[in-house]
Parts: sequence; structure tokens; C-alpha cells
Amino acid sequence: MTRKRCSHLWEMVNVADGLVVMKKCFHCNKVSVCFVFHHDPPLEPCREQNHFWNYAESDESFHFDLRCTKCGTIVSLDELVCLMRCTGCDDKCRVCAFLQSFGPQDVQVYIAMGRRPVEEGRQLSQEQFWALEAYFNQQTDSTKSKIKIVRHEMVKDLDKCYAEVISDADMLFATSDEVN
Repeated sequence: MTRKRCSHLWEMVNVADGLVVMKKCFHCNKVSVCFVFHHDPPLEPCREQNHFWNYAESDESFHFDLRCTKCGTIVSLDELVCLMRCTGCDDKCRVCAFLQSFGPQDVQVYIAMGRRPVEEGRQLSQEQFWALEAYFNQQTDSTKSKIKIVRHEMVKDLDKCYAEVISDADMLFATSDEVN
């Protein structure tokens, strides 16, 4: 018996506000980026394994999961810290080059920021990334700008990236003209 494959139609669920928090270890100089489900930045230094984290900065953002409205499958996006809109700040960055390969109004590029340090935290799986892209592709009107999502590993230097952290779901579907 062959199973019919679901043609997923995704919706956002479990939407929650919070902060994207960046901390820096004064011992090894690594940067940590994570999402917290509150609006109070963790100003107190903390120790975690071999790291001594000091608060650096934070941005408001939100967390969400995706659910298929047809089959009920839920894809948890716990490894996604935030989405950031590429501003084209560095011509030497692969994300910027990708953005520039399209017409000026054709595409908005979002960076799916995972946890940092990258080597110490789980990142988005292929299934999670696929569901995220599928969700955005179903949301866009074919007559308007398309949305492309790339992994944060494509960013030349995350510490010098000026991409705009998306702070709410409405910002995800604003056109470039509405953002500027």
C-alpha cells in the first residue's frame, strides 16, 4: 500500500515574543546568540561549561513553530533564534551577492539565524529549513516580491552583519518599500 504524500499548507503556531540575546565570553572571545521567552535582558554574567558569558546586546523578536493545516504535522523551530532581513551591507558576503543576483524589487532575502556558537548548538535540520521555506513560499503573492531564506552560515561575518532582526510576524511580509 502506498501512502499519499501530504502537500503541506503551513501556518504559524506557538507564536511568542521574546529577545534575541547576544553574549560574549571574556575567556575565549566566542559569541553566544540565543532566544529567550521574556523581555528582560540577562545583565548578570554567567558561567556555562568553559564559558564566562557577559551580556552584549539584545533585540526584540519572536519565536514560532509551523503546523500543516492538512495533516496536523508540527515542525518545532526551537533551533531558529530569529529571522533577519538582509540589507546588502557587505558586497563580499555570499548573502549580499545572492540578494544582488535578483532585480531590485524581485526578492527579499531573510537569514535564518541559528544558535551560536555554531559548533556548540544544534542548528536547523533540513526538514525544519524545508518547512520554513515552504511556509514563506506559500505566503507570497506571485505579483509581489518573493522571499528567499538562507542559512546564517552564508553570512561572511555575523558579528559585522547589519541585517535587520525581524521583530514581529507582520514585518515578515512587508515589502522593501514599506520597510524603508
